[in-house]
Amino acid sequence: MVRTRNLRSVANENDENSTDTTRLTRAKAATLKVDELASKGLQSKKTTVAANPTRKRNALGDVTNATKGDAAEAKKPAKAALAPKATAGVQKRTTATTRSAAVPLKEKANNTKVVSKTGAGAIGPLKRKVTSTAASAAVKERVTEESEPAPKKVHTLEAEKKTKVEESFRVKSSNIEEDLRRKEAVPAPVAAEPAEHVFPEGVEDLDREDYDDPLMVAEYANDIFEYLRDLECNSVPNPHYMDHQDDLEWKTRGILIDWLVEVHTRFHLLPETLFLAVNIIDRFLSEKVVQLDRLQLVGITAMFIASKYEEVLSPHIANFRHVADDGFSEAEILSAERFVLQTLNYDLSYPNPMNFLRRISKADNYDIHSRTLGKYLMEISLLDHRFMAYRPSHIAAAAMYCARMCLNRGEWDETLAYYAGYTEAEIDPVYRLMVDYLARPVCHEAFFKKYASKKFLKASIVTRAWGKKQAGLLGIQNLGLTVDQISDDA
Repeated sequence: MVRTRNLRSVANENDENSTDTTRLTRAKAATLKVDELASKGLQSKKTTVAANPTRKRNALGDVTNATKGDAAEAKKPAKAALAPKATAGVQKRTTATTRSAAVPLKEKANNTKVVSKTGAGAIGPLKRKVTSTAASAAVKERVTEESEPAPKKVHTLEAEKKTKVEESFRVKSSNIEEDLRRKEAVPAPVAAEPAEHVFPEGVEDLDREDYDDPLMVAEYANDIFEYLRDLECNSVPNPHYMDHQDDLEWKTRGILIDWLVEVHTRFHLLPETLFLAVNIIDRFLSEKVVQLDRLQLVGITAMFIASKYEEVLSPHIANFRHVADDGFSEAEILSAERFVLQTLNYDLSYPNPMNFLRRISKADNYDIHSRTLGKYLMEISLLDHRFMAYRPSHIAAAAMYCARMCLNRGEWDETLAYYAGYTEAEIDPVYRLMVDYLARPVCHEAFFKKYASKKFLKASIVTRAWGKKQAGLLGIQNLGLTVDQISDDA
């Protein structure tokens, strides 16, 4: 009867509605079960489990420790109830034998210990394996042996790639060596020297000293200037375009060019920029009819285009607008730029007379005085419309010829005539026009002041004094009239 009541108390240990205050721990209940099974002849596990009633768990909300005191008191009667069994030594031996039988053979082999978890929340006799140090070391050795990869091969993938690359280099080097042997066996062709230019008698080859300088391209110098002379015909404007202009005259054109010379000086632009700007104006006026109030817009637009073509750093469009006294907006200048370029078919290939002047100056030993006077005389052709019918190379040759005559540098010899491209007889008409301009009163103030400075060796003053003397020898008449008055009378 005692055993039956104890089993009931164990079965109802989690039953909150149980009136029996006697409560046992699960470890002790398990001991009682083993004893009972031993007395009954080791009944089957299924029968024992089926005999136990279904246990109820505490409610989830019951997390208090109110029943712990009762459980402590219930331990005392439980021990008293188990006192008769403690006297039976046979039962203890049976219990120990049963416990040892419950442990698997594998755990005994691994020197494991069975630890039963006790406590209020224990569910049953949980078994935990506690391995010894020797067993853990053996397991680790076995794992490392299994996980250790096989020894690497001598020829890994990287080694194979390296050998392939080395083989490819060997093949290439062998091919290169074979090519070098073949080239050594076959004699290399001798580079043909450029055909020597045939110079007339008495003409020196001034480019020979520059053959070692690749920047001078001396071997192509003659071909380049021949090409420029052929190109001159395409950029020559109509010398009579003023006939179809209703509001314009040659005098107004002279005023515009004189103002552009002042703008050119203020911006410190290159001489090539001024020559190209005037050429753009004349070519545009040869094609289009322009009103008088738009002539300044044409001039400032031409200078704007030329500066972008020739200069490394061209002035900003706002500077050109300011120079024109804000008479035209930037949008108008840009619109005029597009219209002018469309009219010229975007052709700005103008053989600049400065290129020909430098070529002739080389034959003149680069004399600074003659070249400075030649620049002034060459710019006369920009303001005087009578020079429009002549090519830039012709004007450059006449300017150097006139400068040498003014400075008494000697005759126009064969070398000068060859590099200038014109003989003394061919230069004479242009030379007379220059002397005629120098002998007449000054009508372009900005141009005269520019070359009256020390920077240009007072070229305008020196040449005018010489021109008045030379005009009498040449028989030039009406020296009291200006160039504009001569054009008006014509």
